[in-house]
Amino acid sequence: MTTESSSLLQELLQSFPQLRAQVYFKASLTALSHAIEDLVLAGTERPLVIANFQQERYYRQEAARYQRIAQCTDRVYVLAAPETDFASAPAPYATIGIAPTDTLAQEWHLAIVGQSYSACLICREYAAPVDTIDLDSARQFRGFWTFDVDVSRQAASLLLDRIVRYRPDLTAQIDADKQRYQLTARPKDAIELGANPVDAQLFIDRLVTYLQASQYKQVKAYRQVVEQERRERLVNQISATVRQSLDLEAILAVTIREVSQLFGECRCLLYTLPRELSGSSPLPRSECEFAPEASLLGQNWQLATHPQFQSILNRGDIIAIADTSQDSGIQSHPDLQQKLAQAQIQACLLVPIFVGVVTDTGDCQQCLAVLELHRDCPHLWSVADRELLAGIAQQVGISLLQAEAFVNLQQLNQQLVSIKQTQSNLIAIVGHELRTPLSTIQVCLESLDSEPDMPIEFQQSMVETALADSERLRRLIQDFLLLSRLESNVATWHMEPIDLADAISMAVSHLQAAAQPRNLPKVIVDLPSVLPLAIADNEALFQLLSKILDNACKFTPPTGTITVTIESANIPADWAKTDIQPMLAVQIIDTGRGIEPDRLETIFERFYQEEGFLKRAVGGAGLGLAICRQLARQLGGQIWATSQGKGQGSQFYITVPVLVD
Repeated sequence: MTTESSSLLQELLQSFPQLRAQVYFKASLTALSHAIEDLVLAGTERPLVIANFQQERYYRQEAARYQRIAQCTDRVYVLAAPETDFASAPAPYATIGIAPTDTLAQEWHLAIVGQSYSACLICREYAAPVDTIDLDSARQFRGFWTFDVDVSRQAASLLLDRIVRYRPDLTAQIDADKQRYQLTARPKDAIELGANPVDAQLFIDRLVTYLQASQYKQVKAYRQVVEQERRERLVNQISATVRQSLDLEAILAVTIREVSQLFGECRCLLYTLPRELSGSSPLPRSECEFAPEASLLGQNWQLATHPQFQSILNRGDIIAIADTSQDSGIQSHPDLQQKLAQAQIQACLLVPIFVGVVTDTGDCQQCLAVLELHRDCPHLWSVADRELLAGIAQQVGISLLQAEAFVNLQQLNQQLVSIKQTQSNLIAIVGHELRTPLSTIQVCLESLDSEPDMPIEFQQSMVETALADSERLRRLIQDFLLLSRLESNVATWHMEPIDLADAISMAVSHLQAAAQPRNLPKVIVDLPSVLPLAIADNEALFQLLSKILDNACKFTPPTGTITVTIESANIPADWAKTDIQPMLAVQIIDTGRGIEPDRLETIFERFYQEEGFLKRAVGGAGLGLAICRQLARQLGGQIWATSQGKGQGSQFYITVPVLVD
């Protein structure tokens, strides 16, 4: 058996010179083939049907149709270059596997021969689609189709001869078919050769239907292209708009405005999320909304932080819920179900806003923000809507990252300015604080050295002055070293239960002893009779209380008072164990000069001096309160101050963890 054969198209064109071959697209030939096959499906005859599909994969696309044709006639032959077990697979008709080198593997044939009509379509592939258009429907074929009886019977006879070469076992059946359908008779020997009563209207109707369907597909494809182009243009427009600003609020407002134009019937909500990334200063909490009806702004609304959604969004997946009342995940969280019901949300879409590709491990990958869409009725979110919002989210994410980088840059600039100012303050204050006592010590020592006959009382005064200023220098250097250790986190603490009343009493006694002979304001200690034990380092707590009391004495006249008490509002009533570490607040109230409200945070900065360092009425390098804040934080508490302003006194609060039995 040979696998080579001549072109069936060329043989028929040579046998029938009146035939003219034309070039057809595959879509047109498919419509013609279906229209011709419909003559079999709609008729009552049992004609001979022979189809050559080139490759098996093309036959597979029409296999269901040929199952129906096989129900109308018992004489069906299908040829194709096999790619699986096509030739031996069971079928209600004969399947013939042809060699890939056979010319039939490049040709497309359909021949139908009946008692009262015949038709055929004979083509050979002419040109494949260009590389830039990978469409099967764009393949081109050269050939012809006709209802001519002579041509159709000749085509059927030649195809049967090709079948016998591959399937000798079908020889007897094929000979019988040739006799049955008069394929061996010469044209002039057949009485009904000139008659071919094809139902032209049926054929035309079927052909028009297929052509119309093809046109509808083209229109649909064109609409999809137009819609895709519109969406891409919208994404580009939003991208260009949001990138014109580095302001967070402006970016959110522009995004909501553009999205609301597309989804005007939805509530659109966009908000930033906190994140913990090293070396990054997260964007501040911010939100923007478009609400056709009830607004959710200011209600701390963040579906993205709920456990039901958080892990999904952190993977970068979009959450689309068509009906919240039917969603099993939401129903498993009654609190979430109630929250959605109160906001009248029956359908929602949550789009995470990321930058870059989300890794499988999720290292340092958290949402910058989340875009939410809400509807008050069930709604099926389309794939196109989700893809559009994903594209918008990607562009907004880049803009938010740029805004965050700008915020970081501003903070770095502020830090540089602060560092420069701190450096200036350090040089000025430390220079002044060091030079003044050193000068005094030097004068005292020089006087003692140059005046050996100085009266004993003057000598004693000189020595006391030198010792006092040397102590001042010692405290200054000690404060510098302590603050450096605290800010570098190299200080080590031994946390243990401590009697807070004893610690306060010790700090007050130390203050009064160190102040002699200086007059101090009256210090009142008013503590509850029963206090829980504080959990702290004894030395650190002593330094913290001592420095706060010393600071209060500096700015309170001798006629004033300083009161140390416990703010009862911060003490748990029954000291019951809770999930939160119980804290006790020590309150130090003075009747001194007070603090302006806008300075209540600044006073805890390093080298801060309420007065200019050359004009101040009290000494110090401005390190005491900065040390106090560091000590309070490292002991697990906080420190802050309140005041009504100048001349109104001040109140300092120190929270200390306490032990609960």
